[in-house]
Amino acid sequence: MTPSLSNIRDEIASFFLPDDAPAAPLWLLNGRADGYKWLSQPHQDWLRALNWKPAAGACIALPDATGIGGAVVGLGEDAHRHATPLIAGALSHYLPEGNYHFAEQPETPELAALAWAMGAYAFHEYHSAEKRGPRRLRLPNNVSLDAVLDAAQAVWLGRDLINTPANDCGPAELESAVRALAREFGAQVESVVGDDLLVGGFRLHHAVGRASDRAPRLIDLKWGQEGARRVTVIGKGVTFDTGGLDIKPASNMLLMKKDMGGAASAIALAAMIMAAKLPLRLRLLIPAADNNISANAFRPGDVIRSRNGATVEIGNTDAEGRLLLADAIDLANEDEPDTIVTLATLTGAARAALGPDLPPFYTDDEAFAAALAEASMRVGDPLWRMPFWPNYDVYLKSEIADMNNVGGGGFAGSIVAAMFLKRFVKKARRFAHFDIYGWMPRALPGKPAGGEPQAARALFDVLAHETGMGR
Repeated sequence: MTPSLSNIRDEIASFFLPDDAPAAPLWLLNGRADGYKWLSQPHQDWLRALNWKPAAGACIALPDATGIGGAVVGLGEDAHRHATPLIAGALSHYLPEGNYHFAEQPETPELAALAWAMGAYAFHEYHSAEKRGPRRLRLPNNVSLDAVLDAAQAVWLGRDLINTPANDCGPAELESAVRALAREFGAQVESVVGDDLLVGGFRLHHAVGRASDRAPRLIDLKWGQEGARRVTVIGKGVTFDTGGLDIKPASNMLLMKKDMGGAASAIALAAMIMAAKLPLRLRLLIPAADNNISANAFRPGDVIRSRNGATVEIGNTDAEGRLLLADAIDLANEDEPDTIVTLATLTGAARAALGPDLPPFYTDDEAFAAALAEASMRVGDPLWRMPFWPNYDVYLKSEIADMNNVGGGGFAGSIVAAMFLKRFVKKARRFAHFDIYGWMPRALPGKPAGGEPQAARALFDVLAHETGMGR
């Protein structure tokens, strides 16, 4: 299954109206005493009769003589503190087919329109039932439909990739998705497949993927002018993770189709960068593999030489993502890029610390960290900074190799994984690692339950502003 960006874009466009089309009003209401004052008296009486409270994200339709006369969504009691920037996405998910418009210009109109498009997403590839009709929004004033579609299509593409079952999304299908993206934007793609990984020195990558009957591969996309600032984005592409010989329990495998969420987020970010024509030299690296079990699976206790020559003792075969990323980082070093970014569904420890909605990120660049933290909250793609804590580097010590792929003692698992990756970054001005979950276990405004390319929109916002093309 290879999602088509043009088909995705056309579907998203169907959720928007021409400027002159009639439409029912939508209201964004806070929970203060005067919160209902913008509504007609019958509608105020209706909400009070139902004892409806404008909690953040709560939606309710407003009746009129012919059916639905509009709708409201709650912002919470303190809109500036508690309302998500994507609150309008709750409406497009909730409302029935029809035409709508914002009764008042939203505070961030382009983000509100994007939220509408994000909330309208549904993964229906495998449903035989008829799809819901579109809920169409008239764009707020001074909002570019193209800009909204550029961002929304990237998010939908990332979601489609994560939501697709592993039997239809393996390493080859990830390569097809990247090649389709390259055709859309005039990029170049190469791949290193199967045993050719050994020829290229990608021994860690090959070890992870060699037990599968679907060949592992390194997918390498390049786009932009040679002389532009170099940004390399690397996404973990484990299309299914059994854990290898350190096998996961069955309950922990149920969502392992999403273990390529880092790749999906990286692909979504690349789509945004290319659609916006940011003046960057983009390199997208997707190390893709299945972590399967067979007679030739790599084993706990094996020592494998990485592409940069360092030896790695395998303390756990279920810590495979960092092995893929390590070899890809070494390749990225050869360009001496300004920035290397890694995106990966890397550790359960990150979820234990911060839950599924708030991925940690790591960087030593203070300005970059501050910009990411601010942008992530402003655009509704939340992130939280965690430290490269040098005292934990000792946890990677091996008695027989240069390092182990896991830390001893079970402490600080996300930090230790980030420290492992940092060891391989040699020739980049700045490095940032994102330990994402890639999945929404429950729906939030603008984010239906299921796959979510986390960190992509926040990263794009920062890079766009750095290049002077931010909005």
